[in-house]
Amino acid sequence: MPFSLTTNLLAQINAVPKFDWVNYSVVGLYLLVLVWLGFRFSQHKDTNDYFRAGQRIPWWAAGVSIFGTQLSAITFMAIPAKTYATDWSYLTFNLTILLVAPVVTALFIPLFHRLSITTAYEYLEDRFNLTARLLGSGMFILLQLGRIGIVLLLPSLALNLVTGVDVFICIVIMGVLSIIYTVLGGIEAVIWTDVLQVVVLLGGAILSLILIVLDLDGGYNQLLSIAHEADKLQAFDFRFDWAETTVWVMLLGGLGSNLISYGSDQTVVQRYLTTKDEASARRSIWTSALLSVPATLIFFSLGTALFVFYKASPEELEVSLTNTDAIFPYYIVTQLPRGVSGLLIAGIFAAAMSSLDSSMNSIATVVTTDFFRRFRRMTEAASMRLAKGATTVVGVTGTLFALAMATWEIQSLWDQLNLFIGLFAGGLGGIFLLGMTSNRANGQGAVVGLISSGVILLLVKVYTTLSFLLYAAIGVASCMMIGYVVSLLYRNDHPEKLVK
Repeated sequence: MPFSLTTNLLAQINAVPKFDWVNYSVVGLYLLVLVWLGFRFSQHKDTNDYFRAGQRIPWWAAGVSIFGTQLSAITFMAIPAKTYATDWSYLTFNLTILLVAPVVTALFIPLFHRLSITTAYEYLEDRFNLTARLLGSGMFILLQLGRIGIVLLLPSLALNLVTGVDVFICIVIMGVLSIIYTVLGGIEAVIWTDVLQVVVLLGGAILSLILIVLDLDGGYNQLLSIAHEADKLQAFDFRFDWAETTVWVMLLGGLGSNLISYGSDQTVVQRYLTTKDEASARRSIWTSALLSVPATLIFFSLGTALFVFYKASPEELEVSLTNTDAIFPYYIVTQLPRGVSGLLIAGIFAAAMSSLDSSMNSIATVVTTDFFRRFRRMTEAASMRLAKGATTVVGVTGTLFALAMATWEIQSLWDQLNLFIGLFAGGLGGIFLLGMTSNRANGQGAVVGLISSGVILLLVKVYTTLSFLLYAAIGVASCMMIGYVVSLLYRNDHPEKLVK
């Protein structure tokens, strides 16, 4: 997602948080349910059961889980904040999944299911070579470890703002509870907790939107009138300006970003591999894609509604709140009644932990499958111990990383993480598409293309003013083109059956 929170999230707010035993009870009950789900799905026959849930997950649950893992607590707060501060320019970016879904269902799903793989990066060795597989797996692990720290830290800052609970305590609570239910329940617990978390997340957003409209004297009509007068509903800018949030930037950036997420990100791929067959996997992708439409409209509408609410009642907005990233948490702490605040905090916990458990389980899957089991024979019992141990280590590492970052300068760290992801994730998506669309592509070309795309994006970053939203598309295209050209210099020694 192209949204981020910044250093100033801890804005100076003089209002005393209205968090009491009712709100804490709501949050506590929710967290207990998550742990119960971990125990509920704690019986596993083997690693296929632990990593792929025995391919017994219903397509609709897998689809909701895919949708949930693409969200985060950062998104929960940052999309309304972005819309509050600007307009609906990012709408096109979010809806490009509807264009990517047909590509994923036609190209990626049949191949991955036919190969009966556990990780997406197994395909890279089958199609190219071991180097490509290890590079892909290693890049995924590094990217996700960085993401875990950010996903834990920034929501904790907001939770501190809303509840007054210490940032470090928030990080530890989310980290420890996620480790418990993810280690116990494997991917099955992750998916079903994701389903619950999506319900809480969207339910909290919808409830907030309804309450804001009801608080306006003129209701929905007043909302539309003020938003229109302030030009807050502008969604499409057709200028050919590649440095701004124009339709063309949103379109290309969204296509590249979603192709990477749905085709080469293990956190997503692993979910549609838990379904029983190709048809179910296709339905799961379309479930996720179609859910994105109402969710996007809800979160964008929430941002606009917040702007209208404070425009109509400026006395409700604390003058010391200078950073719009804190606007939704600020509304929660100052406007919502008892119990409802607890629900919204549960929603923030839900979004953060949904991203966290996805990363933990997927990294453990990659470590076990692409590194340990690739190089040594292991019994199922040893593999299960390794899988659970890897999940624990990943969770603890991510939690410690977030605790360390709580003492650092957040703004520069977040910017650097976004840059790192942009520089290398695009090439990772490109290498998959290269293998699936070209008979002549080979391992040498794929590896050179992957590395070269990172270099090209670094040059783009330093020497151009292109929007960072284009980095994903540039990375995909450059990896594919360079990989294909270099492949022509070498003999194609890989079977064509792995191409399509």
